[in-house]
This record gives sequence, structure tokens and C-alpha cells, in this order.
Amino acid sequence: MKHSFLLIPTLLAGLAASAPALADMQLATSKNCMACHAAAVKLVGPSFKAVAEKYAGQKDAVDKLAVKIIKGGSGVWGPVPMPANAQVSPDEAKKLATWILATK
Repeated sequence: MKHSFLLIPTLLAGLAASAPALADMQLATSKNCMACHAAAVKLVGPSFKAVAEKYAGQKDAVDKLAVKIIKGGSGVWGPVPMPANAQVSPDEAKKLATWILATK
């Protein structure tokens, strides 16, 4: 019985900790990011992990990536351009960029 009282708060804490990551994955999916990107492997575009490694330690990385998410870009990761994503708001782009940069 004693263990039950410890298990419930532990489970709730785990769910709370995973909720932001899940919410950002849902945002990435809803904005079609996952059509070309994956967390750890290269698809059409680089993995989120590779992006996080490339921009690690750059103070302006969130803003740089947010602009790329909205306006698209080319040449940084090879010949395949990233299309513009006009359906992504500036706030959503910053949320996605922050999430991507936290990928380990």
C-alpha cells in the first residue's frame, strides 16, 4: 500500500515532464515538419538531432531557425531546399526551433 502512494506522484510527474515534448511533436506533425524530418535520422532533410548539434552554443539559434522554418532556405544541408512554411506563425516557429534545439 505504501508503494502505491509513491507510484502515483511518480507517474504524474513523468506525464507532466513528457507533455511539452509531446505537444511540440504534435505541432511538428501538424505543420508537416515530419514529412521531411525525423528526430534522429536523415530523411529528405536533416534530423532534428543533427540540427541541434550544428547550432549548439549559438546564442541566436532559435531566431535563425525560426526564420528558416517560416521562409525556408537552401544550401546549408545540401542541394535539397527547405520550402517556406507560411502556415507556421512566428510563435509556433520559435516553439518548434526551441524544441528542435533541445533534441539530444
